[in-house]
Amino acid sequence: MARAAVLGGLRAPLAWQLCEVAELVEETPQVKTLVLDAPDWPGHLAGQHVDIRLTAEDGYQAQRSYSIASAPEEGRLALTVERLDDGEVSPYLTDVLVVGDKLELRGPIGGYFVWDSDDGRPVFLVGGGSGVAPLMAMIRHRVASGSATSMRLLYSAKRLEDVIYRAELEELAARGDGLEVFFTLTREQPPGWEGFGRRVDRELLTETGWSVQDDPLALVCGPTGFVEAVASALVESGLPPGRVKTERFGPTGG
Repeated sequence: MARAAVLGGLRAPLAWQLCEVAELVEETPQVKTLVLDAPDWPGHLAGQHVDIRLTAEDGYQAQRSYSIASAPEEGRLALTVERLDDGEVSPYLTDVLVVGDKLELRGPIGGYFVWDSDDGRPVFLVGGGSGVAPLMAMIRHRVASGSATSMRLLYSAKRLEDVIYRAELEELAARGDGLEVFFTLTREQPPGWEGFGRRVDRELLTETGWSVQDDPLALVCGPTGFVEAVASALVESGLPPGRVKTERFGPTGG
């Protein structure tokens, strides 16, 4: 089903627009953030995504969706892309693209998996791998808006070098203004590691999240299996299903 935007009370197809690559940030050996200038960007909500379309010289086109990692308050769009070795789009975006190149995108897309700083309920963010990207938009939105909302992030990665936005997350958590960040490394932990070292399960969610009595909102993003397991565990722990929002990163060919 084609996604559409509401314009003047009518549903109008989202238009493709050209944006320019302003900066490329290497987050991990496999992940880069594309910082884009999009002059015609209408604005977005924290948690939304865009479609990127590449067109080859012979006319062949490939299209993929990527979450927006930047806050709505920022002047540029940030898309965090994980390189998939057998992918069609991600290797080009991470290995070939240079500053000054143009990209076709359309958006913003999605209205369910979003968070607005006006919502004062405690927030529990749970991310797996590159699924942290839309959650980072929410964290940055919290900072940019001056929100005092209590927020916790539980971020699961295989190894420490796979943790995206690590320095920024540690810096923001160190402020002590209501954001808490927990890392769990599922495959390998460095010497002296003081974080968690196991897969996300009900016990870990209970240990790092909010109690049901706090009436929190949970937002979970990552690979399909990860998201389904986490969402089920949250509901089993007593959180109403309507308070658990999910976004799945399924296999798309990259």
